[in-house]
Amino acid sequence: MTLDDSATEKLIDLARQGDREARDQLLAVHRERLKKMVALRMDRRLSARVSPSDVVQDALAEASLHLTDYLQCRPLPFYPWLRRLAWERVVAMSRQHIQAGRRSIIREEPRAVAYDDGSVLQLVDRLASNQSNPSTKAIREELRVRVQQALAELDPQDHEILVLRFLEQLSTRETAAVLEMSESAIKSRLMRALTRLRSRLDERKKGRPS
Repeated sequence: MTLDDSATEKLIDLARQGDREARDQLLAVHRERLKKMVALRMDRRLSARVSPSDVVQDALAEASLHLTDYLQCRPLPFYPWLRRLAWERVVAMSRQHIQAGRRSIIREEPRAVAYDDGSVLQLVDRLASNQSNPSTKAIREELRVRVQQALAELDPQDHEILVLRFLEQLSTRETAAVLEMSESAIKSRLMRALTRLRSRLDERKKGRPS
């Protein structure tokens, strides 16, 4: 279960007034969403050693410690704030367990995405129209392969916004907060990225070199 913006704002108001249940719910309701993000972003070498659930648990524990400060200044929308804490944990654990090179914990690294076939199919479902004929499964499988290849060839900025919007399923507002851009700029970049992805897919379908 996730909350829409109005429900989140109501919980934030209650939590600011000292409502302990509201504080706990604010943190708990985004657990699965954070776990999906961590699993998507985590280096496969790290995922063999650390569970996404453990990363999220640590991030939520830290969020609980800093929630009062957050409620006072609200530097980001609530979920992007939680997501940043989880991302920082992913980076810290990567350094600890696989001695990864130095990464920014504020800005995203567009190529640091370990999306699996299931994640790609989520994007496929948004690119392909719903079909009911017997060839649907074969069509989706072919498109899955082409989408995965085309994603890897995109410009890092185009790649990242597609991952944030369609695989992580962030809203326009949340994506803008993560990338530190205006919502209008996000909408423009998303349209451009989708156009370029579809162009890549068309090239692959026709068998032309990309």
